[in-house]
Amino acid sequence: MNKSTHKIIVFCSFIMISFHGIAQSDIKQKPIIQTKYTADPAPMVYKDIVFLYTSHDEDDAEGFKMLDWLLYTSTDMVNWTDRGAVASLKDFSWARQDNGAWAIQTIERNGKFYLYAPMHGNGIGVLVSDSPYGPFKDPLGKRLIDTDHKWNDIDPSPFIDDDGQAYLYWGNPDVYYVKLNEDMISYSGDVIKEPTKPKNYQEGPWIYKRKGKYYLSYASTCCPEGIGYAMGNSLTGPWEYKGMVIEASEKTRGNHPGIIDYKGKSYVFGHSYDVIKRQTSTFYERRSVDLDEIIYNPDGTIKTLSYFSVNGPEAVGDINPFNRVEAETIAWSEGVKSDKNAKKGVFITQIDNNDYIEVKAVNFKKSPKTFLVNASSVSGGKIEIHLDDKEGTLLGVCEIKNTGSLDNWKDFTCKVNKIKGLHNIFFVFQGEKSMFNLDWWIFK
Repeated sequence: MNKSTHKIIVFCSFIMISFHGIAQSDIKQKPIIQTKYTADPAPMVYKDIVFLYTSHDEDDAEGFKMLDWLLYTSTDMVNWTDRGAVASLKDFSWARQDNGAWAIQTIERNGKFYLYAPMHGNGIGVLVSDSPYGPFKDPLGKRLIDTDHKWNDIDPSPFIDDDGQAYLYWGNPDVYYVKLNEDMISYSGDVIKEPTKPKNYQEGPWIYKRKGKYYLSYASTCCPEGIGYAMGNSLTGPWEYKGMVIEASEKTRGNHPGIIDYKGKSYVFGHSYDVIKRQTSTFYERRSVDLDEIIYNPDGTIKTLSYFSVNGPEAVGDINPFNRVEAETIAWSEGVKSDKNAKKGVFITQIDNNDYIEVKAVNFKKSPKTFLVNASSVSGGKIEIHLDDKEGTLLGVCEIKNTGSLDNWKDFTCKVNKIKGLHNIFFVFQGEKSMFNLDWWIFK
């Protein structure tokens, strides 16, 4: 049995024990994605937008069941728009197709976007696109990283230094790196194993540079697993362990860091089991991406978080309700799911009675008169629009009628009460089961 497989078995056994006895009401934290199970967050800032690439645990996963990679975007760090799957195992003809779409990371260079993807036990490949939204294509038709330790070749993390030299880091239980060529799909020199990996390193390296200092963050300790980090004066080490970004505790379980600066603030992404634990105490490998703000000390070290906060970071932008807003733009939701097809792109579905969607920081610079929503339905139902709470002030009620089929989309409108200022909007759904699908909404 290889080390990675052994670690997974031990890890899953630990988690299965830790889930028992946890009351659903005790789970307070709110991961940023709820309509799918997501893990291994890889944020990328490009043209003032945060592009969040994630791996994807299937809804029926018991152990690891991962077939594709997803994308979410945000400009305010509280509302995230589902962009659907941007790549899958099918994009790698040389890899096994039934499972193994593990943690990816994407980077931009010279107007192209390079997505580095490990297929567990199959090495690391690369996909290329002219757009951060995809589609991504395999330029090699083979592995980019092909070693004699493919089971350890996971969690790739690319970085381009100030001198233009690109690197790719990865690895469990060791840290490896290569120098990438300018084309980003080949490399020069040998694969280097870091001789002195940082204290408590497990996997999931995240390489970045901030104010002249190099950082190597990673999943730290096991098990449970928090997020640790080390600092160095060069990308090739030596790395000095500095502590924990997020402590390892009974809450953290597995983890995987992604760290960025955005709009003057710094953020750490990770993942947890807090969404699935709201539903059951039985362990399933169905994770959810978390996010919180972090603070740097004057010497560049990071103030440690005990865990992700209950509500996450504050908004650094707002939503204009007089522009069309995709229904899959969500800060928090209960019950609903997202889906995607060629006709409509991503939309919200599986809407049952009393499910709801919350959209934060909606800025009513003037008072609206009507609400317009695009929906399809075979049973119909109602959308109650509440302010600042699921049971808050009722702004209006929009009736969704039968459109004949779920493929037939129509616009529905209703009058709304006067309102101005910055509010959180709650769309609360009333009716039966699987009432309708939603594509977008707008206030007029």
